[in-house]
Amino acid sequence: MLAELRKVITYDETIHREGQRAATPPLRMIGVAAVVTNPWAGRDYVEDLGPDIRRMAPPLGKMLTERLIALAGSGDAIEAYGKACIAGTNCELEHASALIHTLQFGNFYREAVGAKSYLGFTNTRGPANTQIQIPLMDKHDTGRRSHYLTVQFSIPDAPAADEIVVALGASTGGRPHHRIGDRYSDLAAIGRDVENPAGVS
Repeated sequence: MLAELRKVITYDETIHREGQRAATPPLRMIGVAAVVTNPWAGRDYVEDLGPDIRRMAPPLGKMLTERLIALAGSGDAIEAYGKACIAGTNCELEHASALIHTLQFGNFYREAVGAKSYLGFTNTRGPANTQIQIPLMDKHDTGRRSHYLTVQFSIPDAPAADEIVVALGASTGGRPHHRIGDRYSDLAAIGRDVENPAGVS
């Protein structure tokens, strides 16, 4: 495992009631995060981040994916997915982004859940206990609004100033009692095309 890895955190939430009604089936929201020392910390400005991206992103992507799939029970059990990172206060935002915005990180997750859509994401900077917010969307259909969800949790002692947090999140379904339609019904109602929703000519 990576020498920079300090610890791994898991988050697991099951929602049984929403809006005074039973959630049938209950909705499960899960997340896994790794806390790592920033490999570029203390090195002034590093022009080429590629070598450490190639060294760190694949094992992080593989480890977090395997832990998340183990929590869910299978890749098929996951319907919505996403990713996130937080840079410590002495880190460039680019450093945290570098570890998640690469196919060498995300493709482990996509392949494990058989996904077609891109991974929604957040990348931010903050001190220890900054809330991790992992935006989720349907793993096959980005216009399916029922699966627009957010996995949220924080780590009391991370990230330290020279650390990065990288995380993956998932849900086993959409919002209980979802009833706002989807992107396609809106497009049809306003007479717009999926490929050009704003009607730009």
